Amino acid sequence: MKKYQSIVTTILLTLFLLSCTKSELPKSADLILFNGVVYTVNEQQPWAEAVAIKNGNIIAVGSTKEIQQWRGENTKQQDLTGKMLLPGFIDSHAHPVMGGAYVRSLSLDSFATPKHWFNQISDYAKQNPKMKVLFGYGFLASAFGSQGPTSAMLDKIVDDRPVYLMDEGFHGAWANTEAMKLLGVNKETTDPEPGFSYYKRDQQGNPTGYLLEGTATAAIDKLDIITADSVAQGTSDVIDIMNSFGITAVFDAGALDVDALQLTVLDKISKQGNMTIRMVASHMIGTSEAAKDALAIAIQKRAISKHDMYHINTLKIMNDGTIEGKTAGMFEDYQGEPGNKGVNVFSQKQMNTLISQASHENMDVHIHALGERAISETLNAIELVRSDADHDSSSSRYTICHIQVMTDDDIKRFAQLNVIAQSTPLWASYDEFGKAFVSDDQFNRYFRFNSLKEAGVKMSFGSDFPATGAGTLGMSPIFNMEIGRTRQTPDQENAPIQPGKNERIDIATLIKGYTLDGAYQLHMEDKIGSLEVGKKADFVVLDKNLFEVDKYEIHEVQVLQTILGGKTIYRQAESLAK
Repeated sequence: MKKYQSIVTTILLTLFLLSCTKSELPKSADLILFNGVVYTVNEQQPWAEAVAIKNGNIIAVGSTKEIQQWRGENTKQQDLTGKMLLPGFIDSHAHPVMGGAYVRSLSLDSFATPKHWFNQISDYAKQNPKMKVLFGYGFLASAFGSQGPTSAMLDKIVDDRPVYLMDEGFHGAWANTEAMKLLGVNKETTDPEPGFSYYKRDQQGNPTGYLLEGTATAAIDKLDIITADSVAQGTSDVIDIMNSFGITAVFDAGALDVDALQLTVLDKISKQGNMTIRMVASHMIGTSEAAKDALAIAIQKRAISKHDMYHINTLKIMNDGTIEGKTAGMFEDYQGEPGNKGVNVFSQKQMNTLISQASHENMDVHIHALGERAISETLNAIELVRSDADHDSSSSRYTICHIQVMTDDDIKRFAQLNVIAQSTPLWASYDEFGKAFVSDDQFNRYFRFNSLKEAGVKMSFGSDFPATGAGTLGMSPIFNMEIGRTRQTPDQENAPIQPGKNERIDIATLIKGYTLDGAYQLHMEDKIGSLEVGKKADFVVLDKNLFEVDKYEIHEVQVLQTILGGKTIYRQAESLAK
């Protein structure tokens, strides 16, 4: 009897649907964007003219004529008037929560000279006479030579209150005498990790005012300049800026010195309705001591942080330092410093264990490695895991970020091991100061983007904000794309080209790195990264076609509108998007 009733019900439902007119079928879109140059980043259908959206998802991609069939009585329509529509950009490596602590502080122009920074610091001090501690970021340590900046330099500008400045990579700090006193740093102060996390000293052993790695970040807590409310407010500012650059998703590569506030800040922003970005975040470790409980903490954060718009589900491992700090792990000595090849934070055995443990827990891993030795040893650990049958069923994905100097063999291993290569195109402009620290051979093996592309490696791109080297502008994917195309300072056709010139990459690869490959890194390629039916309606509208713009004019392309889940979260004033 039940079987008979089921058949009858099916027949009646079929007759009902057949009796409905086309307009009555439940297929009308909430929003249609049409008459555009739509680049989908979908190899099966790379170009289109229009998209249709329903309940925040894409329900159709095609020609303007084809998409009109999805128009209903309540469908809103937007004429793109020939403008370019792309998937929303993905910043695959930034520190938005940590950046929230700094976004309102002094931002030095990393492309400038020490003289210019002195003037910026002086002006900032005059503009903020009641500020107890002058705090900022962005100086380039290599501009001061091998000894780095000193307290004496800052004392000439401000000597009546503490001044504390993080470098452009947030791996070093510059403090005046008052700040050093407040921190209690003197000749008797020991270095936490000599050669890596330490205080630069003069010939008499006195700290000079240049702090590296852990000593630099640990000092921020002691200066008492950060609160949960200020970080939440600042992080909201960072998200707004990202939205204005067309960014709809971001990977938080570690909250560093505000790690304890990470979840509190994200919860605050969400409750305030300011979480207008999809965020995948990480638990970060940078010392052997922190590694002991790292995976357990990361697993706990993964369990309690699941939210519609954010999730902490990655282990971030800091495996070396920077070229300018001479702490990146290399195969040969730094120039002028016999015996100094940099320091890997973790031994090969420790790295093997960390990645193996993460693989067993299906935890994605994101590893900071700038130097060729740090990159190679990290790949060794991943190769060991890949070759172990016990890990065959693991869903873990592995990303090595920054990748400043690498060998030919390791480029091949990125492809063989399916390791994602993540970096910041902006850093690939000519490194006038840093080249003095490395050999000519190493300098010619900087940021080998095209070699990675030719090897078939997935590449994702991000800003590393606030360590961009260009303030908030460094967050712009479009600004970064020009440097990826030219390997030169933006808008300067005659500027020196960072070797090798053949490592320039095409615009399609750059776009894919900021969209679909970025989504793959975030383990979200089934939801975002390309314009396909069933994916989230995350878009960016540009005033010009990136494929048709001269490579030296890419930075002039404007973001007109940013759409997240079918809703506009940014609109440029007086743009087409009304």
